[in-house]
Amino acid sequence: MALSLDTYRLLGRSGLRVSPLSLGAATFGTESGWGAEQSEARKLFDLYVERGGNFVDTANTYSNGSSERLLGEFTRTNRDSLVLATKYTTLRRPGDPNSGGAHRKSLFTSVEASLRQLNTDYIDLLYLHVWDFTTPVEEILRGLDDLVRQGKVLYVAMSNAPAWQVSRMQAIADLRGWSPLVALEIEYNLVQRGGERDLIPMAREMGLGVVPYSPLAGGVLTGKYGRDDLTATTTAPGDGTRRSFNVALGTVTERNLDIADTVKEVATELGRTPAQVGLAWTLRNPDVTAPIIGARTLEQLEDNLGALEVDFTAAQLARLDEASAIELGYPHDLLASDHIRAVTAGDLRIETQR
Repeated sequence: MALSLDTYRLLGRSGLRVSPLSLGAATFGTESGWGAEQSEARKLFDLYVERGGNFVDTANTYSNGSSERLLGEFTRTNRDSLVLATKYTTLRRPGDPNSGGAHRKSLFTSVEASLRQLNTDYIDLLYLHVWDFTTPVEEILRGLDDLVRQGKVLYVAMSNAPAWQVSRMQAIADLRGWSPLVALEIEYNLVQRGGERDLIPMAREMGLGVVPYSPLAGGVLTGKYGRDDLTATTTAPGDGTRRSFNVALGTVTERNLDIADTVKEVATELGRTPAQVGLAWTLRNPDVTAPIIGARTLEQLEDNLGALEVDFTAAQLARLDEASAIELGYPHDLLASDHIRAVTAGDLRIETQR
């Protein structure tokens, strides 16, 4: 069944309505060495909104702040119609130890800076961007709750954090009457399925909507990389892509290219592009609310939006799952084993409902 950007979904256990694809604004600005100039970024934003999209994702340090600043310009006439998500914790001023991290000073100063850059007096959704392993969870939760009570933030969420910490925080927030977490932003795609071990099941149980970033694995699933990239260490300067970034991260591997080959095969069968197939696979997960698309050109964005119309056969889904399968590890593999089922349920037939 085909979707559209104005087929809205509820975000976690909130009543907030968001589009099934979020527009990623990390590509807005070129300060990181790749991305879209202001005029091109404006076209991306306008196309997304014209199609009914309302969920835009950024962070305080994307493109050294240009991402938020450009969104501040683009949203002057329709701010209240949009759900703007931003993040804090990444270092804003090198050398200043308190300009990054999850603590209260970083939180409040970062939010004030984001409000100025976004040209708004409230943030719809604020994520803790990266877990810092030093700030007490009560300090984080109380700070987030204070911002919600002040009206500067409407909803709070987590990204890039251990599942046990997120679930612990949700339980504390519930017990103390603080603002609950409503979303979890994680890397999730056919190449990176580690979230299936604990993060996604945790989000389901604790009422967090999953918002995957890098749903195309930095472009690997689009088919733009080949075996020649396995030994590459650099690319031409100023090529305007994330190629060198992904090569340096080790995203281009034999396994990942094999997965990309399977995606390409399925795309050919469906008469679709590999990017549309990769995005559609993530979209079909019932625990996923809205993958974040990070297009740099209008052509890429148009292509990405086509993922809303992709339908798979059961056989095609099975091939994609088999090509990208991961081991869930202990205790998940043990608990799913025939032996454990036999000793806990025997021949009983027990139906469960999600």
